[in-house]
Amino acid sequence: MNKRSIIQKITAKLVGELEVYLRAAEFSRAEATHEQNKAESKYDTRGLEASYLARGQSKQAAELEAAIAEYQKLGVKKFAPGDAIGIGALVELEQLGEKSLYFLGPRAGGTEVVHDKKEILVITPQSPLGEQLAGKKSGDQLKLKLGHELRAAKILSVE
Repeated sequence: MNKRSIIQKITAKLVGELEVYLRAAEFSRAEATHEQNKAESKYDTRGLEASYLARGQSKQAAELEAAIAEYQKLGVKKFAPGDAIGIGALVELEQLGEKSLYFLGPRAGGTEVVHDKKEILVITPQSPLGEQLAGKKSGDQLKLKLGHELRAAKILSVE
């Protein structure tokens, strides 16, 4: 698979999410400072709530900006047969007879992209699955702890 294209799709999706958060934060800031949201009593918290929302959205936007910057500087690493899974690895995993693709990225875990009609889920080394896969190799069979259950899995490939 073309990992450069996958990284570009992840970056594009993050840029789209960033635009949404920036618009939402701007709207919430305007809402928080609008004259109609001026507190009429000590129990009227509309303006305060809108300012909290704007702050949270701005914080999320900053996280997305940092993730975008990391993906833009992320090089395409080629993993040879026998190489351990690390940042930049595209991992095909088989669990319960189903195959799944994961991209081990520096940030933005949970982001999903479609490449060559296949869904790819971004995981990070800090995620439960990322922790369990880090350092493993193609062909390894393992018992993944997912939630409260152990699930047999096999690493089909590491690219």
